[in-house]
Amino acid sequence: MTREMKKGIWIVLSLLVWVNSGFTQDNTRWGTWRNWGEQVDGTYRNPVIPSDYSDIDCIRVGDDYYAISSTFQFSPGVIILHSKDLVNWRILGHAIQDVTQISPALNWDKMNRYGRGVWAGTIRYHDEKFYIYFGTPDEGYFMTSATNPEGPWEPLHPIMLEPGWDDCSVLWDENGEGYFVGTHFADGYKTYLFKLSKDGKTIDRESAQLVNSGSGREANKLIKVDDWYYLVFSEHKHDKGRYVMAKRSKRLQGPYDEEKQLALPGREAMEPNQGGIVQGRDGKWYFLTHHGTGDWSGRIMSLLPVTWIDGWPIIGTVLPDTIGSMSWGGEMPFQDNDRFNMQRSDDFDNAVISEQWEWNYQPRVEMFSLVERKGWLRLKAFKPLVENELLQAGNTLTQRSFRTFRNEVIIKMDISGMVDGQKCGLCHFSGQYSFIGVKQVGSTRSIEININGEEKEGVTLQEPHVWLKSEWGLDGKSIYSYSIDGDNYQPFGDTYQLAWGNYRGDRIGIYCFNNKEEKGYVDVDYFHYHIQK
Repeated sequence: MTREMKKGIWIVLSLLVWVNSGFTQDNTRWGTWRNWGEQVDGTYRNPVIPSDYSDIDCIRVGDDYYAISSTFQFSPGVIILHSKDLVNWRILGHAIQDVTQISPALNWDKMNRYGRGVWAGTIRYHDEKFYIYFGTPDEGYFMTSATNPEGPWEPLHPIMLEPGWDDCSVLWDENGEGYFVGTHFADGYKTYLFKLSKDGKTIDRESAQLVNSGSGREANKLIKVDDWYYLVFSEHKHDKGRYVMAKRSKRLQGPYDEEKQLALPGREAMEPNQGGIVQGRDGKWYFLTHHGTGDWSGRIMSLLPVTWIDGWPIIGTVLPDTIGSMSWGGEMPFQDNDRFNMQRSDDFDNAVISEQWEWNYQPRVEMFSLVERKGWLRLKAFKPLVENELLQAGNTLTQRSFRTFRNEVIIKMDISGMVDGQKCGLCHFSGQYSFIGVKQVGSTRSIEININGEEKEGVTLQEPHVWLKSEWGLDGKSIYSYSIDGDNYQPFGDTYQLAWGNYRGDRIGIYCFNNKEEKGYVDVDYFHYHIQK
C-alpha cells in the first residue's frame, strides 16, 4: 500500500471518528454542544464539565477519584474535585486557604499576579496521606499534605524557591523512594528529575537528571503501570499545535530513552493535552484532561478513553499507526448511586463561604461576613487600588461560568447600607470585564452598567432591594437586566461578550467597593445559578 493510499484511509477514518463523535449527529461544532456529561442511556458526552478546570491531574483511591485544577490568583487556591465515576464531580474544597503564603503580590492590597500565581500541580496518595505539589512562575515550587482530601491541609512548604519552573509531578517507587519532576521553562523547557526526601518536603538539587527538553515540553505526569514508568507530557510545535507524548523506562530513575506520541493535536477540539491517566473502577483506563486552547469558557474538562497498545497508553479513539484522536463520549465508566453535581447556587445560609467560591486575590477577612446578618452575605466597601477599576477592587467573590445552552444568574441585594461613592452588583471578568449594579452619588442611588470602563447610568432607585440578572448561552453573549420586584426584569446596556484573558475563562462574581472611602456595605440574600442543557 502506497503512502498516499494510507493517507487517504487515515483521512476517511478520521471523518468517521468525527461523525461518530457526535458532531454530525448533533449538527454541532466546538462550543455548541447541547449534550454533555452523563446521559440517560448509560453513556457520557464530552465535555464532562463545560467550565474552566485547567491543568487537571487525577488519582483514584479505592472507589473515589480526586482531581485538582490550577487557580492562578484566586483564593482559596488549588481547587479539589471528587467523583465516584469520573464524569459527575463535586467541589470538595481547596488546598490553600491563604495564597499570600506564596507571595504578598497575591494579597488584596497588591493584586499583582494576573495570569500567574498557582499554575499546574499534581495530586498523589502515598503511605495513607494525600500530597499536592504545584508551581508558580515567579516564586517556585510548593507542597502541602493532608490525611483527608477535605483537609485540613498543612501550611504551604516551599521546596524550590526559584522562578521560571512549571508543571511538576511526583511518584514513589516500590521501596518508598520519592522522585520529583519539573520543567525549567525559562531555560528552553528542560525537564529534570530530582530525588525527594521521605517526608516529601525537600528535593535534592544535586541529584538533578535531565530527562526531557525542547518544543514546549511540559504538563508532566509521572505514573507507573505494570513494569513501566512513564513520563507523560505535552509538546508544542507551531506548525502542528499541542499534543500528548510519553517517555518510558523500566527504572523510575531512567533513562527515559523510548518515546511515543500518544494523540493528535486535535485542533478542532481545542487541543486536549494536559491531565491525569487513571485506571477506572471498571478496570479500563482513562485520561481526564483539559482542552488546552482557551476561549471564553476557559480550558474545560473532558474524559478520554485510554487503550494500551504495545505498552503505550494511546489516548482517545485509536487511528491507524496507533495514535489517538479526540473522542466525544462513550459508556459511563461506572454506574454509581452517588451522582455528584457541581455546586453553583448559594443562599448564604452557612457560616463559612461555600466551596464553589473563590475571591479575586486574598481577601480582607474583616470586610465580609456571613454571620452579621444570618442568611445573607455582607460585603463591606473599601477603596480599590485604582479608582472605579473592577480588576483592582479587592472584595470580589467569584466562581466559574459554564458553557451550556442557557445560563441564568440572579442575585438579590439589600442596598440600604450603601453610602456615597459606593458601587456593588453582579460582574463578569477575565482579562476584560463588565458589571451591572447600583452606584450611590451623594444620597442618590441608580442602576449602572460598565463594560471595560464605558459606563451607562440607568434609573434612580428608591426601593431597598434590587435584583440583578445575567443570561448567556453557548456563544457567551451576556445580557444584563434588573428588577425592583423580583419578577419583572428590564434589560439594560449592550450585550457583553464573555472573554478569555490571563489564562482564564470568564468568571461571574459579586463585587463591592467605594471609590471615596472605606465605608458602606451591601447585603446579598442569594446567588441563584440555573443552567439548561
